[in-house]
Amino acid sequence: MRYRFSKGHMMAIDHSPTVSAAGTAGTEPGPVGFQWIPIRSLAPRHRPRILAHLLELPTMDRYLRFGHPASDTQIGRYVDLIDFDRDEVFGVFNRKLHLVAMAHLAYMADTSQPRAAEFGVSVLPRNRGRGFGGRLFDHAMLHARNRHVDTLIVHALSENTPMLRIARAAGARVERDGGDAEAVLKLPRETMATHVEEIWGRQAAELDYNLKAGARRIDHLLDMIADVRDGVGHSGGLGSQ
Repeated sequence: MRYRFSKGHMMAIDHSPTVSAAGTAGTEPGPVGFQWIPIRSLAPRHRPRILAHLLELPTMDRYLRFGHPASDTQIGRYVDLIDFDRDEVFGVFNRKLHLVAMAHLAYMADTSQPRAAEFGVSVLPRNRGRGFGGRLFDHAMLHARNRHVDTLIVHALSENTPMLRIARAAGARVERDGGDAEAVLKLPRETMATHVEEIWGRQAAELDYNLKAGARRIDHLLDMIADVRDGVGHSGGLGSQ
């Protein structure tokens, strides 16, 4: 694992062997049916959530993601340098609007492959095995195709068999160089169907997020009412004043 640079922007590619739908390292995946997962595009206003997500990664995961046991300060610098105008960042939120998985799709404009993008992903340990990594990869492929990208690249450690398995299943060519591996996937052109699929997915994910946000507000209101009732009860009721 290593830092990669493009246009002066530092981007870390995730190499954790347990971030994908394929399961933990050394575990063969079982048959998995399609499961829709709401994936939301992230914007600069989400930097605090992205930072919180990455800071939750344990020491070993930080090492696998950044190539060294990245400190909180170093992770903060990485988040500050994400270029939302150029790249795409996607996230999966749980019902409490906690960012449990995220992917970074970085466009490689200053290379010999001007229509290429690089994919990196991270999933919190307690949320692995649910297909988040694989669905984020599918989402990134769809998004890249609709932006006229024809090559998707994944850099990973050679032992990161789950991530490489996902790339191979999509048709990627994998080349190994010592402890590193590079998966190169040629993408077909976009179609009307891929654009409709992306629009539908974006709207559905936005609806899901708004429903979760509404539920959170209701829960907060109910908690406030419960606190007021508890306070009244402990004081002996209004009539005791």
